[in-house]
Amino acid sequence: MNSPLTGWASEKVWSGRGRRIFMQEVGTRDGLQVEPVFVPTEDKIALVNALSAAGLSKIEVTAFVSPKAVPALRDAEVVLREIERRPGTVYSALVPNLRGAERAIEARADELNLVMSASESHNLSNLRMTREQSFAGLREVAALARTAGVAVNLSLSCSFGCPMEGDVPPQTVLDWCRRFVEDMGAHAVTLCDTTGMAYPTQVFELTRAWRASFPATELTLHFHNTRGLGLANVLAAVDAGADRFDASLGGIGGCPYAPGATGNVCSEEIVHALGLMGYETGVDLARLTAAAAGLPALIGHEIPSQIVKAGPRLALHLPPADFDVIRQRALARTSPC
Repeated sequence: MNSPLTGWASEKVWSGRGRRIFMQEVGTRDGLQVEPVFVPTEDKIALVNALSAAGLSKIEVTAFVSPKAVPALRDAEVVLREIERRPGTVYSALVPNLRGAERAIEARADELNLVMSASESHNLSNLRMTREQSFAGLREVAALARTAGVAVNLSLSCSFGCPMEGDVPPQTVLDWCRRFVEDMGAHAVTLCDTTGMAYPTQVFELTRAWRASFPATELTLHFHNTRGLGLANVLAAVDAGADRFDASLGGIGGCPYAPGATGNVCSEEIVHALGLMGYETGVDLARLTAAAAGLPALIGHEIPSQIVKAGPRLALHLPPADFDVIRQRALARTSPC
């Protein structure tokens, strides 16, 4: 029998052994959209270019929403058109409706990210529609995307809990996902922990059930670090077979239904942790951290990132200036033995 330290589960989770994890950046959309300041267009473009150079698998560049509703992203077309596109990186855009989809397709989005909620209360509060109304509208968007040859990802908010209803039954989540895949033709689905209600046991069980139900469909997990469980939830999902994760540079972002909360799980923190465990992310941590370190100047406040604050694990420090004197005095002392 395997010991607790060398058993199958330990080998599977705690030692990545070169296993590939795909890191997907959402800070340029999910993060910047809630900032009260407008980040200049040229700075947004430079930020996306820096993220591309760092090797992210996918970047959700922006959102094609009403400029009145989200003024921080009113330059969506210009940003998406003028970024430098790195081969191998998918450039995605969130779209809420047909007009947004048309704008995103014209700006050469590689993928349209459509959003609705697993919770009726959250869907009504956030999108002003019932879930059925949202689904009907998004099906039209998906049809347009198919005609244009653009991939569709469906993000299901509140998959791990609703701030108004509490727990969302896993079967409800799976039933909606089945409609996205079978009726809408979505090539990928993202399960979103919108207000940070997920916990590892729940994440493991829902991810495992999802993978069993849709083995041929691409799955992404989108966690927020609202209650400090972000990294634990990522590892629970990895244990259950997930290999794609959304994360936000510097840990920026947030949700109006989780007041005072931090944003998404932090990109550089997740890359750092997975790298130490042997997982291959394809991301240059130094480049990624450098991009995060520039965020406070753009958004006007500090960021949650512990990697920016403390550096990676082996960011060593010089000894005290009088270290040689300290050593000499220590060696000169008479041994108590």
